[in-house]
Amino acid sequence: MANPIFGRGEGFTKHREAPQYQPQPSYDPYLQQYQQQAPMPQGPVMTYDDVIAKTGLSLGLVFVMAAAAFMLVPLELAMPVMIGSSIAGFITVLIVSMRRVVSPVGLGIYAVFEGLFVGAVSKFFELLWPGIVVTAVLATFVTAAATLAVMKFAKIRVSAKFRQMVTIATFAFVGVVLVNLVLALFGIDTGMRDVGGGASILAIGVSVIAIALAVFNLVMDFDAVRVGVEQRVPASESWRAALGITVTMVWLYVEILRVLSYFRD
Repeated sequence: MANPIFGRGEGFTKHREAPQYQPQPSYDPYLQQYQQQAPMPQGPVMTYDDVIAKTGLSLGLVFVMAAAAFMLVPLELAMPVMIGSSIAGFITVLIVSMRRVVSPVGLGIYAVFEGLFVGAVSKFFELLWPGIVVTAVLATFVTAAATLAVMKFAKIRVSAKFRQMVTIATFAFVGVVLVNLVLALFGIDTGMRDVGGGASILAIGVSVIAIALAVFNLVMDFDAVRVGVEQRVPASESWRAALGITVTMVWLYVEILRVLSYFRD
């Protein structure tokens, strides 16, 4: 599974078998028949409504913090806020997702940092290309809604081969981006992650691939939620699902923002 947040959860893959009730042996045929028909006791389970509500809370907090950073953070402080919040958000999501149960507080802290990052990034892009942020936000949610609609009405099921291919491609892309970042710190410009109308064909191609990977990861996130609901995972796992979807949505937004900048000039 490409999104490691879901991979840390229990019951979000098709390889997990749903628990079944195993009655104890009994010599009384009537008692044995009652035991076999008795329902297995269990606590609250995750539902689609749970995931939608918690994802809405997470994305709503990201939006509020992004709007606050966009309006209140001075331009000269936007870069430090962007760098600091991105590092803090990365560390937070690692700590939160590696726990056995994702806590609402941990998700909230991540959403705060990610909102600051999104707001600072958006401030830079909006300054250079007025109106681009609204377009990127609409494009992000339209893409997510279209992806969900296609999966629902076309009854798409994610295969193990698809998961493997997307996972390998995603980690390879992250590796390439990290190498490019290190080279940029040493003053080497590869032209892979430029912004604006002067971007190279390579930069445009890389960003298009990034958007495709983000959409594929969103498909896998939605499918993981479906599997989790079918496997009747605990209700607390809906916080993990919300965290995973939020991470992918932020990634998709940033890449769409970058691609839109290529055609603004």
